[in-house]
Amino acid sequence: MTPPFGERPRPTTAPGPRASGSRSGRHRVRGLALAAVAAALAVPLVTAPSDAAHALPRTGFEATDGARWTGAEEERSLLDAVDRHSDRVSVDRIGTTRQGRPLRLVRIGGGRTPALTVLLVCSQHGDEPAGREACLTAIRDLAYATDRATRALLSRTEILVLPTANPDGLSAGTRGNADGLDVNRDHLALRTAEARALAAVIRDRAPDVIEDLHEYGATPPYYDKDLYVLWPRTLNADDRVHDESERLAERHVRPAALDAGFSSGRYGIWTDPVTDSPLKQAAGDGQERILRNAAAVKHAIGLLVESRADALSEAERADPALGQRRRVQSQRAALKAVFAYADEERDRIRAATARSRAAGFADRGPVYLGGADNETAEPGEILADPPCGYRLTADRYADVRDELALHGVTSRPDGDGDGVYVPLRQPARKMIPLLLDRRATYHLTNGQPDTAC
Repeated sequence: MTPPFGERPRPTTAPGPRASGSRSGRHRVRGLALAAVAAALAVPLVTAPSDAAHALPRTGFEATDGARWTGAEEERSLLDAVDRHSDRVSVDRIGTTRQGRPLRLVRIGGGRTPALTVLLVCSQHGDEPAGREACLTAIRDLAYATDRATRALLSRTEILVLPTANPDGLSAGTRGNADGLDVNRDHLALRTAEARALAAVIRDRAPDVIEDLHEYGATPPYYDKDLYVLWPRTLNADDRVHDESERLAERHVRPAALDAGFSSGRYGIWTDPVTDSPLKQAAGDGQERILRNAAAVKHAIGLLVESRADALSEAERADPALGQRRRVQSQRAALKAVFAYADEERDRIRAATARSRAAGFADRGPVYLGGADNETAEPGEILADPPCGYRLTADRYADVRDELALHGVTSRPDGDGDGVYVPLRQPARKMIPLLLDRRATYHLTNGQPDTAC
């Protein structure tokens, strides 16, 4: 029987029960962290600085009071400006789309001491632009901020931003990329240039927190909040990573959205319009090909944020700029909460992500090929006693070598022939069966399980 919405079932074979307290009530965000973030993101969305000589670069969205979205050249101009202005900012090209557009990664802060790393992935779906606008203004605000609180935040936090994760889709106004593929369903197979570039960033920069910014279409009156959020539901998430992700969503981002005047709920859950009690789940499962879940399998605290794209009122229908400003402002409220959480809870975050990365070397515990934190895995979806590793023939390894490398999976020559052996005893332990076990829904190739441990 499926447990109530939002509760993680105890799998048939699993480690011990979760630590208590992960589902308690609303948590008050401490004033110091919020003050730092409020200062960092204090530049108004649509108001120009009064001193033209010191005017900050603005997005096309801001320049038109939200009447249109920022164009590709306007984005390039803004990123060039912040890169020139601030030595705390660098902009790198990390890939190229099928149609030749650049994939740019912006790095802000970090300092010289070991830093917590936050990664923002903005508008993987090209027809969901509000998250991108929030990311572009956040980049600018952080780059130009001069207050002490922001300098302190950036001295101990590295913020990475992929402001346009799907440039071809953005240009065409389509959900998918130039090949018609959904980038947010490609974080296992890595068929798209966009997902491959992002996988390399996650492998090389090992972010502690990943926020994935999206938009959704409402279904009133059951599914029509201003802002929906969700943590990774995959059962392959380390317990502490899962619980910290849920804590970020429920105790930080949702309360911050409410404080900013926006309604908020859990993504994928329809609720009764009178009692706000859950009615059914329509989205938000545990499949790891989605970034929200892939992030957790790769040891990051993950968060999905979805702003409502539909007009809320007759006024918004008459003047679309009203609704577009509301969409961006709700995303900015979520960003502020994520930055405050990262600054306030860095010790908890680092402990959770470090434990998750180290757990793979222990090489014990089940791996799940299905199920979610609110959907019990079927017995056939549980590798209760996973193999020691997988053997690949030379031909099969050649077919998936690049993808394994992008996922951070290590291998060694197989002593029994010219093939390759992929041991599970490594940080990518729970990712490997998803890629190589023939029973996994989205596996890349059929590896031969080695059970002779």
